[in-house]
Amino acid sequence: MAGKKNRSKAAQNSVSAGSKGVNVPTNSIKKDADELLAMTKEQLKIECRKRGQKTSGNKAELLQRLGYKMTSKRKNNSTNGTAVTPEETSSGDFSDTERTRKETERKERESLVLWKRPITTIEYSTKEVFVLLTTYGKRILEHKKIVLLLTISFLLSYLLVKTAGPHQSYIDVLTKKLLWCSYWIGLGILSSVGLGTGLHTFILYLGPHIAAVTLAAYECESLNFPEPPYPDEIICPDERNPLAVSILTIMSKVRLEAMCWGAGTALGELPPYFMARAARLSGIDPDDDDDDLKEFEELKRKQSNKKDLTLIERGKLFVEELVQRVGFLGILGCASIPNPLFDLAGITCGHFLVPFWTFFGATLIGKAVIKMHIQKLFVIIAFNETLIVTALQWLKYVPVVGEKLQVPFKAFLDGQKAKLHKGGAPGGDSGNILGSIFEKFVVAMILYFVVSIVNSFAQSYHKRIHKKKSKVAKD
Repeated sequence: MAGKKNRSKAAQNSVSAGSKGVNVPTNSIKKDADELLAMTKEQLKIECRKRGQKTSGNKAELLQRLGYKMTSKRKNNSTNGTAVTPEETSSGDFSDTERTRKETERKERESLVLWKRPITTIEYSTKEVFVLLTTYGKRILEHKKIVLLLTISFLLSYLLVKTAGPHQSYIDVLTKKLLWCSYWIGLGILSSVGLGTGLHTFILYLGPHIAAVTLAAYECESLNFPEPPYPDEIICPDERNPLAVSILTIMSKVRLEAMCWGAGTALGELPPYFMARAARLSGIDPDDDDDDLKEFEELKRKQSNKKDLTLIERGKLFVEELVQRVGFLGILGCASIPNPLFDLAGITCGHFLVPFWTFFGATLIGKAVIKMHIQKLFVIIAFNETLIVTALQWLKYVPVVGEKLQVPFKAFLDGQKAKLHKGGAPGGDSGNILGSIFEKFVVAMILYFVVSIVNSFAQSYHKRIHKKKSKVAKD
């Protein structure tokens, strides 16, 4: 009994000593960090359970929940045994010289564009492509079993395609469908992955495709377009069935390509998620890593003073809070509507270590199923034949340019309808002019996208070489 009293008194003394400001030795902090690092995954799960933390995830995530990174930061930044908080270190880490150097590097990096420094930009972008191919090639080769399995699968598929037999008819159909789906998935990825700027492939490709199918359905009074040439070219079938044409049947006709495109946009949202997740687990300085992550950290710092926030920043914070509080349903809601701020949702999920399948599952359902049906419905209703004719009639009431615009648009529509029929004559000169304008617009958008990729790669390589220089200088 006396022993228990002595131990409780000693515990009270230690607590009171801590409250009076006695410094905790750095050895004890180091010991705690080393003990956490030495634990197995099962031991870490037990420790998380004791502290009321989640027990899912890999070892790095479990260490993060137990405060391993925070402990190591305090250990490195302690002075005379007094731990310094991350907020204190972030404001005092860099000297004025260091900040000036970083600002100079940033301005130099922003000047790396084709219209200012074309030779250096092309050189840096080429080197960045080589570095990325080498880096990811080595990472792929590390997984030898997967590489071997994929190689064997590819060889077997090649032999199956090249070997003659009754299975060739099925192989041709399957190959055509796979290429068609891959095409739309690739366009979806390009639409959201970034690489300097997104290529708006819905406006350039998927939207016009749905519009063409809609116009053809009402003109042909059928959806059974002969294959081939559909989907490369639409020709009206000999048999017509007006009752088969409705909004639902048109949506069903373009469902495969629309859902593949939506799945591609969901895949394109993964880089911000993985980047923020890696930064959180490894403690990367956002100032030296990715501009989107740096913007996210800056927004978090501004959150306390909401009066100084712009409307866009308020919208970004709303998305961040919705995702953080609601979880799966919040991600699903943000992904289910046209949302230019969804990149922040990916960064938020990565920063707060949201499980991969929670983020990707909600994003995939939202973009490939819910959002795509909304967009399809909008395009199909907008290109309904009755609505198009009415819009052309109202176009002449536009002051000054109304009647001048009505003629080329009507000629273009008549030309598109003529192409749907066998032996149909092409449209007039006015229709061809509108078609050529749209083609030039598509080419200009693709060229702009390619230029933005080159600029982005050049700036990434510039950032890479300066990070190496600063690391060598510190060593």
